[in-house]
Amino acid sequence: MKLILTVLSIISPLTYADQDDEKVLKSILQDIKRGWEQADGQPFRDHFLDRQDSRYFESGGQNVGLDDLINHHVIPEGKSIKLELGFDNLQINIHEDFAWVLADTEVKGSIIKSGRMIHSRGHQTFLFRKVGGKW
Repeated sequence: MKLILTVLSIISPLTYADQDDEKVLKSILQDIKRGWEQADGQPFRDHFLDRQDSRYFESGGQNVGLDDLINHHVIPEGKSIKLELGFDNLQINIHEDFAWVLADTEVKGSIIKSGRMIHSRGHQTFLFRKVGGKW
């Protein structure tokens, strides 16, 4: 019986997120979604680490640092693609001041110049750290 209680106390903080923290993390994801769809770098600046050693991976490529992500990915794609982004099946995991969110991702859109339609699905992992009481 003691072993079961110990295991539950270890698993519990990883499994059940605080409702307020969940709402904040979902709100951040909505900001990021809007940033992609509107080619707006500000939500990324508000929520992502601005460090030169940060890496942002997608489809086998990477952006190094926040400026690289915004200037060579978010803004150019937003100007060339009418984009709709969806994050579904969110799995939010919080452990003290660290959280990770797994999401099914769907990208739909059309290339502005040609009208060619794009549609892809994938998965994302978002890592969060609470700094100064804020995610």
